[in-house]
Amino acid sequence: MLNSPWISAGAEIPDKDTVGRHGETLAARWLYAHGCKILYRNYRAPRGGEVDIVVRHGLVLAFVEVKTRTSTAFGRPAAAVTHDKQVLIVRGAAAYLRLLPGARDIPWRLDVLEVLLIPGQKPAVNWIQGAFNTTDVKREMARQREGRGD
Repeated sequence: MLNSPWISAGAEIPDKDTVGRHGETLAARWLYAHGCKILYRNYRAPRGGEVDIVVRHGLVLAFVEVKTRTSTAFGRPAAAVTHDKQVLIVRGAAAYLRLLPGARDIPWRLDVLEVLLIPGQKPAVNWIQGAFNTTDVKREMARQREGRGD
C-alpha cells in the first residue's frame, strides 16, 4: 500500500485521540484543496467554547467541527455533534467573532466535516455546510444562563 497521508493505514489505528488528530489534519488539507483559507486550528475560547478549524470559504467565515470515525457501525460521524457539542462550537465561534473588527458584517456559518478512516481504504470526506440551527442553540444557551444566574 502507498505511504500517503490520504490513504489510511492497513493496521488498526491505536486510539481515539490519534484518530481525531489524523482526521483534523486530513480535514484541514482537504478544505485547503477545496478552496478554503485556513485561518485557525483548534481555537479555544477563554470562557469556554471550541472550534476545530476556522476557514474562509469565499466571502464566508466557516467554523468547522471535524468528526472522524474508523467505521459507520454506530452511525455517521456528524451524529456525534450533540446539542452540548453544538453549544461549545457556538460559544467558540462567538468568541472568535468578537476578536474581529466589523464582525457584524461578516457572513458566517457552522459546518461539520466528516472523515471516515476505514483501514485499507482512501479516507472519505463529507462536508456539511450550515450543519445545525444556531437559533435553537443560542436560545438554549440563554435558558441555561438564566437558570444559573449568569
